[in-house]
Parts: sequence; C-alpha cells; structure tokens
Amino acid sequence: MGDEEKKVPIIAARERGPGPGRYGLPATTGYTTHDPTKKKAPAYSFGARLENTMFKKDCSPGPGYFIDSRINRTGRDGTPSYSILGRQQDPKAVQTPAPGAYSPESVHPQGERHAPAYSMAMRTRYRKRDSTPAPNVYTIPTFLGSRIPTKMNSASFSMTGRSKTGGFSEDLARAPGPGAYQHTKPDVTKRKAPGYSMLGRSYMPGDSTMKPGPGAYSPEMVLVNKKRLPSYSLGIRHSEYITPLIVEVE
Repeated sequence: MGDEEKKVPIIAARERGPGPGRYGLPATTGYTTHDPTKKKAPAYSFGARLENTMFKKDCSPGPGYFIDSRINRTGRDGTPSYSILGRQQDPKAVQTPAPGAYSPESVHPQGERHAPAYSMAMRTRYRKRDSTPAPNVYTIPTFLGSRIPTKMNSASFSMTGRSKTGGFSEDLARAPGPGAYQHTKPDVTKRKAPGYSMLGRSYMPGDSTMKPGPGAYSPEMVLVNKKRLPSYSLGIRHSEYITPLIVEVE
C-alpha cells in the first residue's frame, strides 16, 4: 500500500494548450516547403543574365537601331533638302530728320558778336604757400566777465549753492518733526468700527441673458418617476484559482 503512487489532482486551469494559430500547416505554393499530400504544379524561375564570354564587345546594333531613309547601299542620295529659316530683318532705310528736329533758336546769328561766356574750372593743385588761415580761424576774446585783465569790464556776479550752515533752513534744535512719530491705530485701544469693501458689479438677469431653449431639455432621460428594468454591468476579472464562495443556507 505504501508503494502506491500518490495521485495529484489535475487542475484544468493549469492545462493550457496551444491556440489555433500555433499550428503551422505546410504551404501549397512553391517547391521547397510544399505539402507532400497535395498535388504539386510545375514551378518556373527566372534565370540569371548570361555573361558575354564569346565577344569582348557588341559587334552589331540592337533591334532599336534606326536606319536613315536617305542612305542606300551606294551612299547618300542626291535628293535636295530644304529648311525654313527665320524671318530676315528689314533693311534700315534712310532716316531723314523731320522739321521739328531742328533748333534754329540755339544757333548764333552769323556775323554777330558773341557775349563773354564763363565756365568754372576745376580746383587747382594745393600748394604749401597757400596755407593761410581763414577769417573764422581767429578767436577774439570775449568781453563778458572778468577774463581780460587789460580791458575794462563790468561787474560780474554768480549764484552759489544753498549753504547748510547759517541758512534759514538750518535745524538748530536737531529735533524730529511730527511726521517722524508712528501713531497707533484707534482699533487697538477702542472699539473697532465695521469695515466695508467694494465688490464687482453684479447684473440682474434681463433679456440679454442666455436662456436654454425647449430643445435643450431631455425629459425622456428622467427615470426617477418611472419603473426601470434591472440593469447589469461587467465586473472585474477574478483569478482562475479562487474558489467560489459557497454559503450554507439553513
């Protein structure tokens, strides 16, 4: 009895076999992996291009060779050939000026004396002896103020800055003013008065307020006052090894 093998119960959830997509049936096309139980059709393949080992180069043109119809076995035929050239330009005729092309008023009368005519020549070459200063180069001393000791000038005054010592604004007492003290707020020692703040302006609903139309309501979706059929939903996926809950009912 002790030599008997202990039987282990088989759990069906652990026995997992391959799906239909894991089985590979032999192909019925081709030659190498063809199904041996099926009839095999003849198979053809494209051969490779053969190398030209007999000739080093092609000695004749291919079928696309074009033979000129004007050449025969004796040579080129003597049929005259014509072509269309471009249009030649018209030869330029003698262009004779019109009467309005002449300007007799700009011609000086013959036999009359000419008035003197002047022109502006170009700038001459600069020379060292021509380096004479211009009138605006000289600086004449000014007569404002007391700058020239040899000349008589009027009295000159200047305005100095405000002096901190001896002035009317000098702080002799060195005492702080009334604004230097920090005052205590009355709310600390006395009853605090109510404080108010200003909110934003609120508008009453008027004609310009957006109101829902009749089509915005869905009365058919209201099921509070109606009888409803039972509705079901999909729960979460549980493990395959969990034993279902069995409760004994008396």
